[in-house]
Amino acid sequence: MRKIRVSLLLWFTIILWISHSQAQQQPTVLIAYYSQDGHTRAMAEAVAQGARSVANLKVQLMKMGEVTKEDLLAADALIVGSPVHNANVAPDVARFMNSWPFEGAPMRDKIGAAFVTAGGISAGEELTQMNILHSMLIYGMIVVGGNDWTSAFGASAITVEKPFDQGQGERKVADQFLKKGKALGKRVAELTVRWKRSH
Repeated sequence: MRKIRVSLLLWFTIILWISHSQAQQQPTVLIAYYSQDGHTRAMAEAVAQGARSVANLKVQLMKMGEVTKEDLLAADALIVGSPVHNANVAPDVARFMNSWPFEGAPMRDKIGAAFVTAGGISAGEELTQMNILHSMLIYGMIVVGGNDWTSAFGASAITVEKPFDQGQGERKVADQFLKKGKALGKRVAELTVRWKRSH
């Protein structure tokens, strides 16, 4: 009877160790966003939904003010979302990116991507996406765009100009843009799993 208990305890310990080991190896995608009117939050949720469709992956969806240095360092991929402010990121997003750890290049080789929301067509969405990606490149990150040429720099949404304005109800972003967000999240998640597996 005692041998059976020892055997069960040993198996239980091995299973716990394997589970803990797998959890530590599981790649993490961090989606950090700043939202004023809910548009960027809606896109962030779509990006997270796409990322969560990939197995063996941890997805963290966080407002920018909640992200800690430890969250950044633990993430294997970082997707940043911002509303467009005068063809640039929102000031809160600029402060967030400027706060990333730089010495010793701890952000190096993390996968990075961007998504934005703009009021109108040609209102600076691609410039804003590129501003985010440029910052990521300075930190040594590996940047990726969306899954085809229509989302070359990441995902973006038009929220005010007709026919894309969705009012102030539950649907703040048109479905076609949410689909781009999901596709971006899925692509980053798939690449992160492959990148982590190869290292």
